[in-house]
Amino acid sequence: MTAETAVRTGRSAREDIPPERGRGAGLPAAGFLTPFLLLYVLFIIGPALYGLLMSFFDTSAVKPGLSSFAGLGNYAEALQSADFWSSLWHTIWFTILTTPPLIIVAFGLALLADRVKHGRWFFRLAFFAPYILPSAVVALIWIWLYTPGLGLLETGLGKLGITAPAWLGDPDWAMPSLALTTLWWTLGFNFVLYLAGLQEINRDLYEAASMDGASPWQQIRSITIPMLGRTTTLVAVLQVIASLKVFDQMYLMTSGGPNFATRSILQYVYDEGFTNFRIGYASAVSMLFFLVVLGVSAVWFALIRRQEKEV
Repeated sequence: MTAETAVRTGRSAREDIPPERGRGAGLPAAGFLTPFLLLYVLFIIGPALYGLLMSFFDTSAVKPGLSSFAGLGNYAEALQSADFWSSLWHTIWFTILTTPPLIIVAFGLALLADRVKHGRWFFRLAFFAPYILPSAVVALIWIWLYTPGLGLLETGLGKLGITAPAWLGDPDWAMPSLALTTLWWTLGFNFVLYLAGLQEINRDLYEAASMDGASPWQQIRSITIPMLGRTTTLVAVLQVIASLKVFDQMYLMTSGGPNFATRSILQYVYDEGFTNFRIGYASAVSMLFFLVVLGVSAVWFALIRRQEKEV
């Protein structure tokens, strides 16, 4: 192709571009996005920036204004506080207890539900239904299940000759009990994501693998898991962030007890800000926790992406 021909080809391609894609074509989209952007700035960006500002002051809920300037004093106090580190560890421990089961169990149930020939709608409804329940309802259900002497779990284990532990009253059992509740409650969201990913896989791949003599487990290992790599990345990142932000079930079921064994970092922020009225200090803790969530999410995402490339 000569230079003249290339120039003519490029000129023809530019002439074929519809006029509506020219200058000003993005104005309608910007108009539709403007209300959302205004609300986002008003209710997300604005409060976050104001919280960052308050973290440098001794702001109190019982005094007007920002109060006296504290500089980095609130951050230094938080980093030297044993309560801050213990509540942060409780949050991380809860994340460790919940994230792997919520990924593995959701994948397994989605795989089973996808292969059911009859009544598939029932399994979808059964696994997703708990996710739509309010946190207060979930807390009431599981408090009743865990109640000593009356709870369904203790009654069932007693019939098997097993002595049930003090589910929410023992510091060693309280966090695993909350993790079990969270597994039952939030499993449906990951289940739906995996189910949607499974339906996007071409069935011809399984037929070809079956004709080559691949067993069902080999098909899952060589086809399903690699094809769901992006879905797993999404589920893992969302689940880590959601587990790190735990608050409702801990506050409603144990109030951070027993002996602060289940107090999460967000409850620590709540206690400092709305019980001790130290809004400035609570804002500093929130900023530190934001950095932790941001860092953990970035590291987790990078590791998962690296595993995908290796596969």
